[in-house]
Amino acid sequence: MANRSSPFKTLQIHRRGPQLRITLNRPRAANRVNAQMALELAELAEWVNREDAIRVVVLWGRGSAFSSGWEAVRVRTSGQQSLLAAAAIARIEKPVVAAINGDAVGQGLELALAADLRIASRGARLGMPHLSRGAIPWDGGTQRLPRLIGRARALEMLLTGEIIDAEEARRIGLVGQTVEPEDLKAAVDRVADQIARAAPVAARYAKEAVAKATDIPLDDGMRLEADLSILLHTTRDRAEGIRSFLERRPPRFQGR
Repeated sequence: MANRSSPFKTLQIHRRGPQLRITLNRPRAANRVNAQMALELAELAEWVNREDAIRVVVLWGRGSAFSSGWEAVRVRTSGQQSLLAAAAIARIEKPVVAAINGDAVGQGLELALAADLRIASRGARLGMPHLSRGAIPWDGGTQRLPRLIGRARALEMLLTGEIIDAEEARRIGLVGQTVEPEDLKAAVDRVADQIARAAPVAARYAKEAVAKATDIPLDDGMRLEADLSILLHTTRDRAEGIRSFLERRPPRFQGR
């Protein structure tokens, strides 16, 4: 980020073409969320939304854990607003892929839930043991988890604090695919590259339509889909998509 006077303290960022990799960088603390990380994620999300060259974001954890929750400090209820790290991830308008390289527990799982796609290493564990600490998820966990795996299974995980392995997470739809640890990077890059080759505006509209689908009636959702589809017809990328199909060549989308 060109206008930043100092590097991030809790994050690492790396550009790979149109892909931006965000690495949670507190390995000695198992990448637990603290106020500094939440603030840096919020700042980074705003920048990503302004950066047209970025078409897909990948979220990793440095070391052996994706993120093992939140910092074990006393937090006043009013202070929890400063720890909304998953909310920052959810505000990113570009597609976000969570590469769950290790345990995603507590607020760490909430971070993964805020992404659009989740790919997990087979050694990862996932769960929300908030109740054992006298708390409930405060960063979207009670809302996003049942939307992914259903009310009954979500309540079971939340009320019991059950920690599940990656294969069970895949079986119930919490993650899209599982791979061996050594294959995670290649699998994530493959998915990210596929997303990056798509028309950026169309990808953003598709994400918006799906995100709102669970909050509005079907008829309203169909109207939203139709409106966004019509808007796409006014973009240069839509014309390029048609032209490249007729010319039998790969499209060259510019996000316009």
